[in-house]
Amino acid sequence: MKLNAKTVLVPALILVCICIVVSALLGVTNNLTKDKIAEVQAKNAEMARGVVLPDAEAFEEVTAEENVYYVGKAGDSVVGYVFTTAGKGYGGDVEVMTGISTDGNITGISILTQNETPGLGGNCTKESFQEQYKQGAQTIAVVKNQEAGEGQIQALTGATITSRAVTDAVNEAVDMYNSVKEG
Repeated sequence: MKLNAKTVLVPALILVCICIVVSALLGVTNNLTKDKIAEVQAKNAEMARGVVLPDAEAFEEVTAEENVYYVGKAGDSVVGYVFTTAGKGYGGDVEVMTGISTDGNITGISILTQNETPGLGGNCTKESFQEQYKQGAQTIAVVKNQEAGEGQIQALTGATITSRAVTDAVNEAVDMYNSVKEG
């Protein structure tokens, strides 16, 4: 088979045109859906705040230094704080929302985003794993192959990196809480 400019350039130009059309369609789709996606994410974050700090009736956003957190209120009284932090997991960042009451207890956590291995690290979204974090606002450690005690959580089987990522995020929230309480 003899190669000439026509047999090489025509298929290449067709592929370039297809790529341009597909890229334009993706750009249009992104522009059409970005507002709806942001709206859904905001609604999900509001729902998650209610889950991790169930005693709160309303939340007030506070920006302090480089951190944004929420103050949960019931009527006029503050019932706790909600912090969103992230830890480095096996599949990337694991974003965690943590609720901490004014008396210093972790009232709940919610995994907002994660790309961990399904069936292993992905199990960090299970309630049984997240319930372990409901304890005093102190530094939490990850243990494996032993029973978890006070200030410890049992690592997910086969997903110690994910367990540490979630724990690092919760510990960062505890540090933020301690800074808020001191300031």
